[in-house]
Amino acid sequence: MSEEMTYRAAGVDIKAGYEAVRRIRAHARSTFRPGVLGEIGSFGGLFALDIAKYREPVLVSGTDGVGTKLKVAFMAGRHDTVGIDAVAYCVNDILCQGAEPLFFLDYLALGRLDPEVVEEIVKGVAEGCRRAGCALIGGETAEMPGFYPPGEYDLAGFAVGVVERERLIDASRTAPGHVVLGIASTGLQSSGFSLVRRIVFDKAKLSVDHYVEELGRSVGEELLEPTGIYVPAVQALLRTCDVRGLANISGGGLPENLPRAVASGLQVVVERGSWPVPPVFRWLQELGGVQDEEMYRTFNMGVGMAAVLPEEEVDKAREVLAEHGWESWPIGRLVAGGEGVRFS
Repeated sequence: MSEEMTYRAAGVDIKAGYEAVRRIRAHARSTFRPGVLGEIGSFGGLFALDIAKYREPVLVSGTDGVGTKLKVAFMAGRHDTVGIDAVAYCVNDILCQGAEPLFFLDYLALGRLDPEVVEEIVKGVAEGCRRAGCALIGGETAEMPGFYPPGEYDLAGFAVGVVERERLIDASRTAPGHVVLGIASTGLQSSGFSLVRRIVFDKAKLSVDHYVEELGRSVGEELLEPTGIYVPAVQALLRTCDVRGLANISGGGLPENLPRAVASGLQVVVERGSWPVPPVFRWLQELGGVQDEEMYRTFNMGVGMAAVLPEEEVDKAREVLAEHGWESWPIGRLVAGGEGVRFS
């Protein structure tokens, strides 16, 4: 008998793809906002910008992936939170330019397409979009047999937002004496997971089900805590306070990301101990024997987003953020001369 030469025999199940699209259509539709045209399933996602709202609209775009945090999701068999991470990293980035996220697209690649797993992933993407107030208007689900191991996949996203040109946040108005206001993270978020996995699974030999007394929950529950989405809170901050710079403290931690929110010729002086570091970071540091410098270089250490603003704006800014459910703390200030971040 000759070998069957069909796409399905080669590992691509077109019918499963159709079923996945059917399952995710309602999740995507739940995110629609004014401006969305058409339905999921077209060759391109359509969005009509309301040009009557803007004098000089500037589109701001960003893309990112979930990274090796996905490995934890595979181990735990839980796929409904990583989509939130995919959205968060994209919308939090474009938020740093002052942009309101408008729409989002995802890219999901798998070795074998399981409609139930795809639905769980996209359900998380849709939840992230609802939190950010943007529409999931399209994406791509690619079945790639032989490329990904069984049960594994990759997930990335793409966000587009808009901001009035005169309201762009570009750090040009930052100055000596301005305060850095740190906004709380939700834990590890999605950064540094190659080191996290090396510490937790390779060195300590823990499982995702292992209960950690210091954290009050299992390893998997802690590591899969979704990334915070700061859009509603920071948009409110931009409407009420004189924000001069914004930094998403994602991959690279405070030393890499804070300098991106200030003008050249300014140094950020960060005061250690000025904010509470969540227990997960101390637990990881002790478990892995990691030096302080490496911790601050790799992880957010409890600061998910940072705003730079004049000192007289700080109290009002903290009130606005608290009204939206976010703790914040003055963690440093800008000084003339030098560059980068210095810890005191």
